[in-house]
Amino acid sequence: MVLNRRVQKVAALIKKEISELLIHGIRDARIQKAMVTITEVELSGDLQHCKIFVSIFGEAAQKSEVLEGLKASQGFVKGELGKRLKMRRTPEVSFQLDKGIEKGASILSILSKLEQERKQRGEVPSSCND
Repeated sequence: MVLNRRVQKVAALIKKEISELLIHGIRDARIQKAMVTITEVELSGDLQHCKIFVSIFGEAAQKSEVLEGLKASQGFVKGELGKRLKMRRTPEVSFQLDKGIEKGASILSILSKLEQERKQRGEVPSSCND
């Protein structure tokens, strides 16, 4: 349990530092083309591998370009994490696109369409207050 808390603390620190790097540290112009949000940091138990899940808001072409820029900056990010966190061994960093927000929006859109269809057919669900 102590190890798990330690991993969570380090993951939170990594998330904070990478957020700061996205704003002030990484100078790749591709990354500035869309809004990037870090949704999760997954760190292995031995602290050697770090997956950074990002959500990128923008058009599909912009998303792929931003993700390419992030992947190109992995070495720089690892070096900066090493300096900032002063760890014995800095984890290998990889950026992954988090599609959870897109999936959620898609599901909400489908539910909205179903509700409209039910209203058109006169099958409006009764409220819970009745």
